[in-house]
Amino acid sequence: MKVTSSYQDGRLTLFLQGELDHHQAAAALKKIARTVDDYLPQDCVVDMGALTFMDSSGIALILKISRLMDQSGGRAWVVNAKNQPLKVIDASGIDRMIKVEV
Repeated sequence: MKVTSSYQDGRLTLFLQGELDHHQAAAALKKIARTVDDYLPQDCVVDMGALTFMDSSGIALILKISRLMDQSGGRAWVVNAKNQPLKVIDASGIDRMIKVEV
């Protein structure tokens, strides 16, 4: 899995690409936490447009990003989730806790 980012006007966008499973989640979270610490954004958008697979560790990752942002007084949400990752998000009910824009 690849994580890239873009920052503009207080908004950090995280682009997730490839497959997110247990093996990639820990490394991805470390990179994301460092990026959030570097920019201290007001908003954090998790763009899943290029994510082809996600298991429950992806839900944990989203929740951890949301907590990071809550701790700094910011907000986080998910955009562009497609097909299989969207099914995992829907099944988890996480959209009741964090905004999900398709």
